[in-house]
Amino acid sequence: MSKTAAASPSNQEIVASTTIAGVYQAARQLEGVVKKTPLIPSDFFSEQSGNQVFLKPENLQHTGAFKLRGAYNKISQLSDEERAKGVITASAGNHAQGVAFAAQKLGVKAVICMPATTPILKVEGTKALGAEVVLHGDGFDDAYAYSLELQKQHGYVYIHPFNDLQVLLGQGTTALEIIDACKDIDAILVPIGGGGFASGVALATKLVNPGIKVIGVEPANAACMKKALKKNKIVTLPSADTVADGCAVKTAGTLTFEFCRKYLDDIITVSEMEIMGALLSLIEKHKLIAEGAGVLSLAALSKLPFKGKKVAAIVSGGNIDISMISALIEKALVARSRVFCFAVLLPDKPGQLLNVSRILSEENANVIELNHNQTKVTDSFKKVVLEVTVETHNEEHVQRIIHALAQNGYEVERLY
Repeated sequence: MSKTAAASPSNQEIVASTTIAGVYQAARQLEGVVKKTPLIPSDFFSEQSGNQVFLKPENLQHTGAFKLRGAYNKISQLSDEERAKGVITASAGNHAQGVAFAAQKLGVKAVICMPATTPILKVEGTKALGAEVVLHGDGFDDAYAYSLELQKQHGYVYIHPFNDLQVLLGQGTTALEIIDACKDIDAILVPIGGGGFASGVALATKLVNPGIKVIGVEPANAACMKKALKKNKIVTLPSADTVADGCAVKTAGTLTFEFCRKYLDDIITVSEMEIMGALLSLIEKHKLIAEGAGVLSLAALSKLPFKGKKVAAIVSGGNIDISMISALIEKALVARSRVFCFAVLLPDKPGQLLNVSRILSEENANVIELNHNQTKVTDSFKKVVLEVTVETHNEEHVQRIIHALAQNGYEVERLY
């Protein structure tokens, strides 16, 4: 290297030199562009967790997620020369629309590489924001690799979804809004994928008020940051299979790792069932729609190691297909024993179906589906299989139904 060439700063040096001024500058850049989403008190989640819970609904943000904050901050600070080159990224989700929205606002060409398997609604949504969409490959890794090839070919500026200082500073403006709305907030819960959101929120929070706890939340099936912090080095998970697809990241960012290591207080992991249960509760109790990654903070509320504190839980995004909502709600209802499906063997004679219906009515179980299968093979040709799906209140209700059927001579096989 030439003696006059300056070496690029290391990630540790970037972390050490980053001040709150960067976040406030990002806030000025975003003024009039992003919604300052409110803090919503939640009686339900407060009672459930033993803390005073406030929701920060970034699912109501323009483009349906917080990602717009970082994308706009990054693109807005490009030089005229860089803007003239255009920007590129790879994403099948919130980052794609954030970059597209920001680029449209700033008059910059945007190219988004998306997997060929991306749902058409997301593709059309990104195109509607003025971006050029390039479909390539079967998954994100294929699209990402191709986006790097296009960047080299055309000289575009790359807008990384999380491992970028200006991106994470933009995300940190979320924390400024929380603290401004509730000066005495005690803790903030933030989801983690690659770590950009958590880095920005933790940085901003700690530099404004070091006494506020910042806790990251990851899916147990994709806890790349927690594992990296435990091993004190970046690791790559063998898989990241989770309903929180926005946080299905195998490898944390190198820069975000350093920010999280310095500023994050803790990381809580949540199961798939806990994620789906949180989604169901948000829909039922607040009439708000979110995606799997969007409700990670809510799923972690019952695992907090303290009570009686003021806690802000960030609902990070709400871009989810209707078919996916239906599937997740159904699984959550089953997990909470709100739906009960069982099979019983009935003597093949009149009146048996009516008798089972009477028992279910007496136990206040609403029948959703019923299949009286007279052709299904059993050990006895004189019996038939009845499969019933009912709405229930909880596990105690399910057990009452099973007991009532058993008392009337019916042996129940629980299907789910």
